Amino acid sequence: MAEAFVGTWNLKESEKFDEYMRELGVGFATRQLGNLTKPTTIIAVDGDKVTVKTQSTIKNTELTFKLGEEFDETTADDRKVKSLVTIDNGKMVHTQKWGGKETTLVREVNGNGLTLTLTIGEVVCTRRYEKA
Repeated sequence: MAEAFVGTWNLKESEKFDEYMRELGVGFATRQLGNLTKPTTIIAVDGDKVTVKTQSTIKNTELTFKLGEEFDETTADDRKVKSLVTIDNGKMVHTQKWGGKETTLVREVNGNGLTLTLTIGEVVCTRRYEKA
């Protein structure tokens, strides 16, 4: 099921990312850097494990997990969260919970495009990627 997401994806456009980062509690200077980066996301599947690598000029992250199994994650902005990733109606849904807060990162593939929708509270950020 996760095979549809496999590939290298380059960020092309982003809406409300600053508002999303602010709601997460990310500081001003880090938000400024985050708004300037155009990350590349590489998604791979090996058996029952999914790996999501995010590469940018500022920071690289790598996350390996099994669908449907909760795991501990340290996010790019150094939050310690409990994460769960599932496939729901063809979408990869990543939920992060910490300190009474929750955010979802939903990836959806449409042809050569991948849309990442980030939601926390009332803030919804949309980031559009193109397959390399």
